[in-house]
Amino acid sequence: MKKIKIIALIILIGCMTSCLNDDDSGINFFYELVPVEQVAIPDQFTRGETYEITVSYFRPTDCHAFSGFDYDRLSNERTVSVVNVVVNDRTCEDLAETDLIDASLNFIVGTEDSYIFRFWQGRNDQGENQFLIIEVPVVE
Repeated sequence: MKKIKIIALIILIGCMTSCLNDDDSGINFFYELVPVEQVAIPDQFTRGETYEITVSYFRPTDCHAFSGFDYDRLSNERTVSVVNVVVNDRTCEDLAETDLIDASLNFIVGTEDSYIFRFWQGRNDQGENQFLIIEVPVVE
């Protein structure tokens, strides 16, 4: 019985260590905020309803791909940023700012009387964050 336990333990250890990926595949990536160019959002919300908010942005290079949103909430204020993953395993080609990429998020209206959305639009020359600010009232 002891031999079976020892053999099982050796097999288990062998399986666990064989799953480790110690090689460097050469693929490097990082996440980057991309400025929001346009927003499609309703003029008003109804309490308890869910709304799709669509943001549009330019993809800077062909190495950029949509990864999700950075979404912060404080009281009735929502700060939304578009996050791209940048895979730099090759030379990236700059893309002309001609084709807007759309990404949507669903917003569930809570108990607030209005919501202030702050969509990140990049940094100014002084390095300060710039936002497109939209206030949406809530009706019953």
